[in-house]
Amino acid sequence: MSAELASTLVSEAPVALVNWRPALSVALVGALIALGPLALVWRQQRARGAAHWARALTLATLVLTLDLVVFGAFTRLSDSGLGCPDWPGCYGSTSPVGAHAAIAQEVAESPHGPVTHRKAWIEMIHRYLATGVGALITLLMGLAWWQRGRADVSGALSPWWATATFVWVCVQGLFGALTVTLKLYPLVVTGHLLGGLLGVALLTAQVRALSGAAGQGAWHEPVPAPLRRAALVVCGLWFAQAALGGWVSTNGAVLACEDFPTCHGQWWPAADWRTALTLLRPLGSDGQGGAITLQALTAIHLMHRLGAVVATLAVLVLAWRCWVQGLPACRRDARCLLALLAWQVLSGLSNVVLDWPLLAALAHTTGAALMVAFLTRMAVQPSGLATAPREALAPLSLTPKGA
Repeated sequence: MSAELASTLVSEAPVALVNWRPALSVALVGALIALGPLALVWRQQRARGAAHWARALTLATLVLTLDLVVFGAFTRLSDSGLGCPDWPGCYGSTSPVGAHAAIAQEVAESPHGPVTHRKAWIEMIHRYLATGVGALITLLMGLAWWQRGRADVSGALSPWWATATFVWVCVQGLFGALTVTLKLYPLVVTGHLLGGLLGVALLTAQVRALSGAAGQGAWHEPVPAPLRRAALVVCGLWFAQAALGGWVSTNGAVLACEDFPTCHGQWWPAADWRTALTLLRPLGSDGQGGAITLQALTAIHLMHRLGAVVATLAVLVLAWRCWVQGLPACRRDARCLLALLAWQVLSGLSNVVLDWPLLAALAHTTGAALMVAFLTRMAVQPSGLATAPREALAPLSLTPKGA
């Protein structure tokens, strides 16, 4: 978010921040989006067992959620978060087409403001995708409860994972609304980003469990219990690092340090840590009525760099522990961890060295989401082979097997 855009927020024309009139039509657009993966899964899996069908639908929802996380980053990085200043529609319409006149007037009054036709479309596409994910998750929850009572399924899918995911998507919708109504409040936007990663983790855990029931390749291979516990710790560290990265992005601190490995030509430059750690403050504010300073942005940036050192070392140690196990599956996990880490390091450095190109920033968000998914898969993988019939829905528990 640029300082120029932040300065325009105060001068926006009054708009009803929450307008439920287009809610039903926006939901219908999301349902149409959900029909795509649903039809594909039905076509490919309808003749197979229940476990295969449920796994495929959950995997499709996970892929769409990953897309949503990346597109959400694109929405934020392209300064499109307020492309439609109301919620859930756009100036009370289902799409920017119906809001054409209002958007044109806003552009005429503030050519460099947060509202343009392009930004409105980006914001609404993000909302359509989110609604589609919500529709699929609602279907997954209904399917989980329905399968639980079926007499012809020997293993019942515990509905609590799917129910927790449904609660998650509702909370994410609330954060999405607050992102708009609170004018990109940094703490809310960062929470929205972390919520997206949490959704990736929840769905990954469910795909793993259903893959175990269906005997699906690498998802079915055991991981030693010590490695699972280590992966859980590293996943927690990765979430913390993602929070610091989100704090950098939502505060516009990516280029607060334009050199590397130093910052402003110094190893430890002047930094305002107090303001950097002040969570309850509007965008561009220091929390005391003034504008946020370069020293505060520098501190925010440095926190992410320091966190990156810790997260990198943790992943390297986990990869080493996987490698020394000597098992083919563990060594494959080690190679995947190192590849994802290299992706993150290179994309992160590119943000600074290349002055924050959009592609590098999106690659950095993508890598973070993929790392969370991979670490989650390792953390919930059973220590021994599953024994449930392949055509049954494997029971899901909030406690990983072998713990």
